Amino acid sequence: MATGKKPLVVVTRRLPDSVEMRMRELFDARLNADDKPMSQAQLIEAVKTADVLVPTVTDHIDKSVLSQSGERLKLIANFGNGVDNIDVATAVQRGITVTNTPGVLTEDTADMTMALILAVPRRLAEGAQVLTGDREWTGWSPTWMLGHRIWGKRLGIVGMGRIGQAVARRAQAFGLKIHYHDRRRVPAELEEELHATYWESLDQMLARMDIISIHCPHTPATYHLLSARRLKLIRPEAYIVNTARGEVIDENALARLIEAEEIAGAGLDVFEHEPAVSPKLVKLARAGKVVLLPHLASATLEGRIDMGEKVIVNIKTFLDGHRPPDRVLPSML
Repeated sequence: MATGKKPLVVVTRRLPDSVEMRMRELFDARLNADDKPMSQAQLIEAVKTADVLVPTVTDHIDKSVLSQSGERLKLIANFGNGVDNIDVATAVQRGITVTNTPGVLTEDTADMTMALILAVPRRLAEGAQVLTGDREWTGWSPTWMLGHRIWGKRLGIVGMGRIGQAVARRAQAFGLKIHYHDRRRVPAELEEELHATYWESLDQMLARMDIISIHCPHTPATYHLLSARRLKLIRPEAYIVNTARGEVIDENALARLIEAEEIAGAGLDVFEHEPAVSPKLVKLARAGKVVLLPHLASATLEGRIDMGEKVIVNIKTFLDGHRPPDRVLPSML
């Protein structure tokens, strides 16, 4: 790492002004003023020259990029909680520390999850389109635009980490019955607090839920965790909400089952091939079967600033010769 001057920190996307200002004060920060995603060639150039790289979830820092890294690069401080965009194992093998920004987006993501849990059964997007579309609204009717009540329904949470727990707390206030599946059962006192029922078998839980909400990270083990086989276990009256990662669900299978009315609908904030969105899902959205959002779950100014502050703390701690608080290891994935 360079000595006698500020370390070179390359930031791949534009960040909130207050975060960029602080980075300029502390580091030799190379910012992305026009906010265009960096190409693979630009990422390779960045890892060759930087002391610290600050990528985001849309930057693929894979083996082909990391294999070109120079001797100066010792830290990748990810601007985001998920690190599925980074080949962490290869980074560690090359002596590069990886950090993320856990915890700061929990409440924002849980809020958006609840919004989708309400939006899909209550047909909120369809209702909004009535007032902004070409057709004139003719007024209220007792049998028009009927959705479904969520009070008393069973919510199955896949992944009971920070966000899953925050969703469970909100869902209780809406009268939902909390069920969950996770590779690790949460402590008994937390289950009692959340009135949560644990399912060791994901298959058994999926077959019995009214609403299913995804809150697990994307890893090799969770790719298509909700596979075509598992999606077929879901009841025709049930809904799926995903604010985690698109790759966790077999998107094509989900679209087919909703189109065939074997699943009632879905609320999706993330997609398997972002930024591309399946034309099948767009068609279903136009038909009122799904609600689609452009990866907005964490999109609050407060959340983005908190993320940036975490990145800065991780960089400063590392440069001061200490272990950064949000270090990510392959064994954690």
